[in-house]
Amino acid sequence: MIEDLWYKNAIIYCLDVKTFQDADGNGVGDFRGLIQRLEYLAGLGATCLWLLPFQPSPNRDNGYDISDHYGIHPGVGSPGDFVEFSRTARSRGFRLLFDLVVNHTSDRHPWFQSARRSPASPYRDWYVWSKQKPKDAAQGMAFPGEQDTTWSRDPLAKQYFFHRFYDFQPDLHTLNPEVWREVHRIAGYWLSQGISGFRMDAVPFVIQEKGPGSRHREHYELLTDLRQFIQWRAGEAVILAEANVPPRYAPDFFGAAGGRVQMMFNFQVNQAAFYALAAADARPLARALERTRLAQPTCQWVQFLRSNDDLDLGRLTPAQRDRVHSEFAPDPAGRIFGRGIRRRLAPMMNGDRRRLELAWSLVFSLPGTPLIRSGDEIGMGDDLSLSGRNAARTPMQWSDDRNGGFSPARKTYFPVVSEGPFSYRRVNVTAQRRDPGSLLHWMQRLIGRRKQCPEIGWGEYRVLKTSSNAALALRYDWQGRAAVLVHNFSPKALTLEVDAGPSRNGRLSDMLRDDDSRASRGRHRIQLEGYGYRWYRA
Repeated sequence: MIEDLWYKNAIIYCLDVKTFQDADGNGVGDFRGLIQRLEYLAGLGATCLWLLPFQPSPNRDNGYDISDHYGIHPGVGSPGDFVEFSRTARSRGFRLLFDLVVNHTSDRHPWFQSARRSPASPYRDWYVWSKQKPKDAAQGMAFPGEQDTTWSRDPLAKQYFFHRFYDFQPDLHTLNPEVWREVHRIAGYWLSQGISGFRMDAVPFVIQEKGPGSRHREHYELLTDLRQFIQWRAGEAVILAEANVPPRYAPDFFGAAGGRVQMMFNFQVNQAAFYALAAADARPLARALERTRLAQPTCQWVQFLRSNDDLDLGRLTPAQRDRVHSEFAPDPAGRIFGRGIRRRLAPMMNGDRRRLELAWSLVFSLPGTPLIRSGDEIGMGDDLSLSGRNAARTPMQWSDDRNGGFSPARKTYFPVVSEGPFSYRRVNVTAQRRDPGSLLHWMQRLIGRRKQCPEIGWGEYRVLKTSSNAALALRYDWQGRAAVLVHNFSPKALTLEVDAGPSRNGRLSDMLRDDDSRASRGRHRIQLEGYGYRWYRA
């Protein structure tokens, strides 16, 4: 058991080394460039860095097609560069999360190359094979529209191999004890390099039975086993699970006594939040918060708006999904997989500062640990001419210099956004640092306030009744402290009646501005402008 539950009140910043800062001028971000930007991340208020895959890879899926789980891609630096980054980051107080990708490998991985060459290979049973193409090969695809099967024939093996994702990402047979021991070795190696835990990719698929005719039953004991191993190796280490499952299954991943993963992304609340932002209807969001209430104090949700992937809306009803699509991705070019959106947050909201502040105020006030995607703190845009999810993976915009200050190279890993209202000439860190009214400065202040409200990460919460369906009000209580946070999802001003619960002298003190509220007969009348928000100390 972790004695210091550091993750309960962390500020997680997600970044891709390849697109953050290029120090050697080859067009690809690297660890030396990331070291140069640690001061910026500390100034922003981030306390935990989640690094996307940086191991050797053909990069056909932005590094998630790994060809060596123990190496460093030469484009981002050397093993020594990583050690220097890890040491420097930890000396600055950062915790480091590493993307643990063990559901599949690249088809160029030496394990798969050996497995396909001979049935006698020691790696043959590390993957999932079938002599005939299974009848359910057109089901269960992770990327509908970009995949047409989960079973592909390998001409050398003369058998079909299973792949939940792309056909160049064969699935590992994770129920094979030898494979699972290798997962332990991978985790143990990176823990020895200073990692504080893992964002574990595609967790439901990792623990499922795989094979022709399998029922895809989950083996949750694997998560218990991995949790015990990593905490034996490093007592502070955590697992953040990517598991987009209905709320009723979340306790299986956390464990009845909180003995499996410590954190999960709250996809249910994420999708309900975007519906609230699109439809000015907070009721589904309030229900999602009730449905995802956690029983164990050591467990934690990670709340987010956007991540490195698409915005998955698959848990919404068709009508709700259509509403979000029509509001935030009216052009079908901004949609993906028939269920989601491949845009960044700022262009989804047409750069409307009011809606951006509302969205960020909301995610930082939801029960759990907040996550920021790199570049969203300055309102970066996207490039829909890039394929698939790459549209939202363009390089960080540091200045109005060449390539946004990311790299002096003629060609970069992904092109920098150079046209339109989100061009690096208009949206960059340097310009916003000089402007006290910028989104960046506002985000720094918001993060500071969030750090002053540990009850959001630690406390008990309840959804308060309000006089409008367009508003959400939450109250947190923890160790004698209380906070009340209110958000208006409507473009119209509201005067809310809210029973905020007990407070000193019936007064709520505003933490963000001079706008205190005093109760009358136990209820507060709170005036909110369109897309307005309030953070109160009770």
